[in-house]
Amino acid sequence: MIVLVGGSGYVGTAYQAYFNSRGIPFVSVNRSTLNLCDKEAVSKFFKELKPQFIVNAAGYTGKPNVDMAEKEKTRCLLANTILPGVLFEVCTDLKIPWGHISSGCIFSGSRPDGSGFTEEDEPNFSFRQNNCSFYSGTKALAEEIMDGGTDCYTWRLRIPFNEVDGPRNYLSKVMNYAKLIDVRNSISQLDEFVRATWLCWEKRVPFGVYNVVNPGSITTREVVEKIRQRRMVNKEFQFFKDETEFMQIAAKVPRANCVMDCSKLLKTGIPMMEIHEAVDWALDHWKKAS
Repeated sequence: MIVLVGGSGYVGTAYQAYFNSRGIPFVSVNRSTLNLCDKEAVSKFFKELKPQFIVNAAGYTGKPNVDMAEKEKTRCLLANTILPGVLFEVCTDLKIPWGHISSGCIFSGSRPDGSGFTEEDEPNFSFRQNNCSFYSGTKALAEEIMDGGTDCYTWRLRIPFNEVDGPRNYLSKVMNYAKLIDVRNSISQLDEFVRATWLCWEKRVPFGVYNVVNPGSITTREVVEKIRQRRMVNKEFQFFKDETEFMQIAAKVPRANCVMDCSKLLKTGIPMMEIHEAVDWALDHWKKAS
Protein backbone atom coordinates (compact mmCIF):
# COMPACT_ATOMS: atom_id res chain seq x y z
CA MET A 1 0.00 0.00 0.00
CA ILE A 2 1.21 3.50 -0.92
CA VAL A 3 0.30 6.62 1.05
CA LEU A 4 -0.05 9.76 -1.06
CA VAL A 5 0.13 12.88 1.09
CA GLY A 6 -1.50 15.91 -0.52
CA GLY A 7 -3.31 13.95 -3.19
CA SER A 8 -5.91 16.64 -3.86
CA GLY A 9 -3.48 19.27 -5.19
CA TYR A 10 -2.24 19.90 -8.72
CA VAL A 11 0.71 17.52 -8.44
CA GLY A 12 -1.13 15.10 -6.16
CA THR A 13 -3.93 14.73 -8.68
CA ALA A 14 -1.38 13.73 -11.31
CA TYR A 15 -0.06 11.04 -8.96
CA GLN A 16 -3.58 9.75 -8.39
CA ALA A 17 -4.14 9.47 -12.15
CA TYR A 18 -0.82 7.64 -12.59
CA PHE A 19 -1.45 5.20 -9.75
CA ASN A 20 -4.96 4.48 -11.02
CA SER A 21 -3.69 3.89 -14.57
CA ARG A 22 -1.10 1.42 -13.28
CA GLY A 23 -3.41 -0.33 -10.82
CA ILE A 24 -1.18 0.70 -7.90
CA PRO A 25 -3.11 0.59 -4.60
CA PHE A 26 -2.82 3.80 -2.60
CA VAL A 27 -4.47 5.87 0.09
CA SER A 28 -4.64 9.63 -0.34
CA VAL A 29 -4.52 11.84 2.75
CA ASN A 30 -4.47 15.59 3.18
CA ARG A 31 -4.68 18.17 5.93
CA SER A 32 -8.47 17.88 6.10
CA THR A 33 -8.35 14.16 6.93
CA LEU A 34 -5.22 14.01 9.10
CA ASN A 35 -3.28 16.61 11.07
CA LEU A 36 -0.07 16.20 9.11
CA CYS A 37 1.85 18.51 11.43
CA ASP A 38 1.05 16.35 14.48
CA LYS A 39 3.84 13.79 14.80
CA GLU A 40 1.88 11.49 17.11
CA ALA A 41 -1.18 11.46 14.84
CA VAL A 42 0.90 10.77 11.73
CA SER A 43 2.91 8.07 13.47
CA LYS A 44 -0.26 6.33 14.68
CA PHE A 45 -1.79 6.45 11.19
CA PHE A 46 1.29 4.95 9.55
CA LYS A 47 1.65 2.26 12.20
CA GLU A 48 -1.94 1.14 11.58
CA LEU A 49 -1.72 1.28 7.78
CA LYS A 50 1.83 -0.10 7.42
CA PRO A 51 2.57 1.53 4.04
CA GLN A 52 5.37 0.25 1.82
CA PHE A 53 6.20 3.73 0.56
CA ILE A 54 5.02 7.31 1.04
CA VAL A 55 4.88 10.15 -1.47
CA ASN A 56 4.63 13.67 -0.10
CA ALA A 57 2.97 15.85 -2.73
CA ALA A 58 1.65 18.35 -0.18
CA GLY A 59 2.84 21.92 -0.24
CA TYR A 60 1.91 25.58 -0.39
CA THR A 61 2.62 27.72 -3.44
CA GLY A 62 0.12 30.54 -2.99
CA LYS A 63 -2.68 31.70 -5.25
CA PRO A 64 -2.45 33.23 -7.75
CA ASN A 65 1.34 33.09 -7.19
CA VAL A 66 4.13 33.02 -4.59
CA ASP A 67 3.51 36.66 -3.65
CA MET A 68 0.61 35.39 -1.50
CA ALA A 69 3.08 33.51 0.71
CA GLU A 70 4.27 36.86 2.02
CA LYS A 71 0.79 37.36 3.50
CA GLU A 72 0.23 33.74 4.55
CA LYS A 73 3.60 32.92 6.06
CA THR A 74 2.24 30.59 8.72
CA ARG A 75 0.38 28.45 6.18
CA CYS A 76 3.41 28.42 3.91
CA LEU A 77 5.83 27.44 6.67
CA LEU A 78 3.54 24.70 8.00
CA ALA A 79 3.00 23.09 4.59
CA ASN A 80 6.47 23.48 3.11
CA THR A 81 8.75 23.02 6.12
CA ILE A 82 6.99 21.70 9.24
CA LEU A 83 4.93 19.05 7.44
CA PRO A 84 7.87 17.43 5.58
CA GLY A 85 9.90 17.71 8.79
CA VAL A 86 7.26 15.69 10.64
CA LEU A 87 7.17 13.11 7.85
CA PHE A 88 10.95 12.90 7.92
CA GLU A 89 10.98 12.18 11.66
CA VAL A 90 8.11 9.68 11.56
CA CYS A 91 9.42 7.81 8.51
CA THR A 92 12.91 7.67 10.06
CA ASP A 93 11.51 6.33 13.35
CA LEU A 94 9.32 3.73 11.62
CA LYS A 95 11.88 2.94 8.91
CA ILE A 96 9.42 3.69 6.09
CA PRO A 97 10.98 4.73 2.75
CA TRP A 98 9.44 7.83 1.23
CA GLY A 99 9.76 10.55 -1.38
CA HIS A 100 9.37 14.29 -0.90
CA ILE A 101 8.56 16.73 -3.69
CA SER A 102 10.80 19.74 -3.36
CA SER A 103 11.33 22.62 -5.77
CA GLY A 104 13.94 24.02 -8.12
CA CYS A 105 12.90 27.45 -6.83
CA ILE A 106 15.70 27.23 -4.26
CA PHE A 107 18.10 28.24 -7.05
CA SER A 108 18.50 31.37 -9.12
CA GLY A 109 20.39 31.76 -12.39
CA SER A 110 22.93 29.12 -13.39
CA ARG A 111 26.42 27.99 -12.48
CA PRO A 112 29.32 30.36 -13.30
CA ASP A 113 30.05 28.46 -16.53
CA GLY A 114 26.39 28.71 -17.61
CA SER A 115 25.57 25.09 -16.91
CA GLY A 116 22.67 23.96 -14.75
CA PHE A 117 22.79 23.51 -11.00
CA THR A 118 23.42 19.95 -9.86
CA GLU A 119 22.33 18.14 -6.73
CA GLU A 120 25.75 18.89 -5.24
CA ASP A 121 25.28 22.65 -5.41
CA GLU A 122 24.15 24.57 -2.35
CA PRO A 123 20.85 26.44 -2.85
CA ASN A 124 21.57 30.10 -3.63
CA PHE A 125 18.00 31.40 -3.30
CA SER A 126 17.15 30.80 0.34
CA PHE A 127 16.91 32.31 3.80
CA ARG A 128 20.65 31.66 4.17
CA GLN A 129 21.37 34.21 1.44
CA ASN A 130 18.47 36.46 2.48
CA ASN A 131 17.61 37.07 -1.17
CA CYS A 132 14.53 34.95 -1.74
CA SER A 133 10.76 34.87 -1.56
CA PHE A 134 9.30 33.38 1.61
CA TYR A 135 8.07 30.43 -0.47
CA SER A 136 11.55 29.56 -1.75
CA GLY A 137 13.00 29.99 1.71
CA THR A 138 10.62 27.44 3.21
CA LYS A 139 11.37 24.90 0.47
CA ALA A 140 15.12 25.27 0.98
CA LEU A 141 14.71 24.97 4.75
CA ALA A 142 12.83 21.68 4.33
CA GLU A 143 15.76 20.27 2.36
CA GLU A 144 18.08 21.27 5.20
CA ILE A 145 15.89 19.38 7.67
CA MET A 146 16.02 16.22 5.55
CA ASP A 147 19.73 16.43 4.78
CA GLY A 148 21.37 13.16 5.75
CA GLY A 149 18.23 11.07 5.54
CA THR A 150 18.99 7.52 4.45
CA ASP A 151 15.64 6.24 3.17
CA CYS A 152 14.28 9.29 1.41
CA TYR A 153 14.12 10.71 -2.10
CA THR A 154 14.01 14.46 -2.57
CA TRP A 155 12.58 15.20 -6.01
CA ARG A 156 12.92 18.75 -7.27
CA LEU A 157 10.04 19.87 -9.47
CA ARG A 158 10.41 22.98 -11.59
CA ILE A 159 7.52 24.92 -13.23
CA PRO A 160 5.17 22.04 -14.09
CA PHE A 161 3.30 21.81 -17.39
CA ASN A 162 1.54 19.31 -19.61
CA GLU A 163 -1.04 19.32 -22.40
CA VAL A 164 -4.05 19.98 -20.16
CA ASP A 165 -5.09 23.63 -19.92
CA GLY A 166 -5.40 24.86 -16.35
CA PRO A 167 -4.47 27.68 -13.95
CA ARG A 168 -1.41 25.84 -12.57
CA ASN A 169 -0.07 24.82 -15.99
CA TYR A 170 2.95 26.91 -17.05
CA LEU A 171 1.87 26.92 -20.71
CA SER A 172 -1.59 28.17 -19.75
CA LYS A 173 0.01 30.95 -17.72
CA VAL A 174 2.14 32.03 -20.67
CA MET A 175 -0.95 32.17 -22.88
CA ASN A 176 -3.04 34.08 -20.34
CA TYR A 177 -0.71 36.56 -18.64
CA ALA A 178 -1.21 40.12 -19.85
CA LYS A 179 2.55 40.72 -19.90
CA LEU A 180 5.53 38.38 -19.70
CA ILE A 181 9.16 38.52 -18.64
CA ASP A 182 11.69 36.81 -20.88
CA VAL A 183 13.79 34.50 -18.71
CA ARG A 184 15.56 31.18 -19.17
CA ASN A 185 14.38 28.26 -17.06
CA SER A 186 14.33 24.56 -16.55
CA ILE A 187 10.79 23.16 -16.44
CA SER A 188 9.16 19.80 -15.68
CA GLN A 189 6.58 18.00 -17.78
CA LEU A 190 4.22 17.01 -14.97
CA ASP A 191 3.30 13.51 -16.09
CA GLU A 192 6.91 12.66 -16.89
CA PHE A 193 7.86 14.00 -13.47
CA VAL A 194 5.35 11.71 -11.76
CA ARG A 195 6.43 8.68 -13.80
CA ALA A 196 10.15 9.39 -13.21
CA THR A 197 9.75 9.80 -9.47
CA TRP A 198 7.77 6.60 -9.15
CA LEU A 199 10.37 4.75 -11.21
CA CYS A 200 12.99 5.89 -8.71
CA TRP A 201 11.21 3.74 -6.13
CA GLU A 202 10.15 0.97 -8.48
CA LYS A 203 13.70 0.54 -9.82
CA ARG A 204 15.14 1.08 -6.32
CA VAL A 205 17.61 3.70 -7.50
CA PRO A 206 19.79 5.08 -4.69
CA PHE A 207 18.04 7.39 -2.26
CA GLY A 208 18.98 11.06 -2.38
CA VAL A 209 18.24 14.32 -4.15
CA TYR A 210 17.24 14.36 -7.83
CA ASN A 211 16.54 17.27 -10.17
CA VAL A 212 13.51 15.93 -12.05
CA VAL A 213 13.37 18.35 -14.98
CA ASN A 214 13.38 17.90 -18.72
CA PRO A 215 16.91 18.07 -20.15
CA GLY A 216 17.97 21.50 -21.39
CA SER A 217 16.49 24.93 -20.75
CA ILE A 218 14.05 27.21 -22.52
CA THR A 219 13.22 30.92 -22.59
CA THR A 220 9.82 32.53 -22.34
CA ARG A 221 10.21 33.92 -25.86
CA GLU A 222 10.92 30.43 -27.21
CA VAL A 223 7.70 29.15 -25.64
CA VAL A 224 5.76 32.14 -26.98
CA GLU A 225 7.12 31.53 -30.48
CA LYS A 226 5.93 27.92 -30.37
CA ILE A 227 2.46 29.13 -29.32
CA ARG A 228 2.45 31.73 -32.10
CA GLN A 229 3.44 29.20 -34.73
CA ARG A 230 0.39 27.13 -33.82
CA ARG A 231 -1.91 30.19 -33.64
CA MET A 232 -3.26 28.95 -30.33
CA VAL A 233 -4.29 32.36 -29.00
CA ASN A 234 -5.45 35.52 -30.72
CA LYS A 235 -3.30 38.13 -29.01
CA GLU A 236 -0.10 40.10 -29.31
CA PHE A 237 2.26 38.99 -26.57
CA GLN A 238 3.71 41.81 -24.49
CA PHE A 239 6.99 41.66 -22.56
CA PHE A 240 8.45 43.65 -19.70
CA LYS A 241 11.58 45.57 -20.65
CA ASP A 242 13.62 43.79 -17.98
CA GLU A 243 13.42 42.23 -14.53
CA THR A 244 13.57 45.66 -12.87
CA GLU A 245 10.38 46.74 -14.62
CA PHE A 246 8.77 43.39 -13.82
CA MET A 247 9.52 43.84 -10.11
CA GLN A 248 8.24 47.43 -10.13
CA ILE A 249 4.94 46.58 -11.82
CA ALA A 250 3.99 42.92 -11.47
CA ALA A 251 5.75 41.27 -8.53
CA LYS A 252 6.23 41.83 -4.83
CA VAL A 253 9.09 39.38 -4.27
CA PRO A 254 11.95 38.09 -6.48
CA ARG A 255 11.32 35.07 -8.66
CA ALA A 256 13.66 32.07 -8.91
CA ASN A 257 14.52 31.72 -12.58
CA CYS A 258 17.11 28.99 -12.91
CA VAL A 259 18.70 26.26 -15.01
CA MET A 260 19.06 22.79 -13.48
CA ASP A 261 21.05 19.74 -14.50
CA CYS A 262 19.23 16.39 -14.53
CA SER A 263 22.20 14.18 -15.45
CA LYS A 264 22.01 12.31 -12.14
CA LEU A 265 18.45 11.18 -12.88
CA LEU A 266 19.23 10.24 -16.50
CA LYS A 267 22.19 8.13 -15.40
CA THR A 268 19.79 5.87 -13.48
CA GLY A 269 18.23 4.89 -16.80
CA ILE A 270 15.07 6.91 -16.22
CA PRO A 271 14.41 8.98 -19.38
CA MET A 272 12.99 12.48 -19.70
CA MET A 273 12.04 14.10 -22.99
CA GLU A 274 14.23 16.99 -24.20
CA ILE A 275 12.68 20.23 -23.04
CA HIS A 276 11.78 21.72 -26.45
CA GLU A 277 10.34 18.41 -27.62
CA ALA A 278 8.28 18.15 -24.44
CA VAL A 279 6.79 21.62 -24.96
CA ASP A 280 6.10 20.85 -28.64
CA TRP A 281 4.30 17.64 -27.68
CA ALA A 282 2.16 19.37 -25.08
CA LEU A 283 1.13 22.15 -27.48
CA ASP A 284 0.42 19.68 -30.31
CA HIS A 285 -1.88 17.68 -28.01
CA TRP A 286 -3.40 20.66 -26.21
CA LYS A 287 -6.69 20.11 -24.40
CA LYS A 288 -8.35 23.43 -23.80
CA ALA A 289 -10.31 23.88 -20.60
CA SER A 290 -14.06 23.59 -21.06
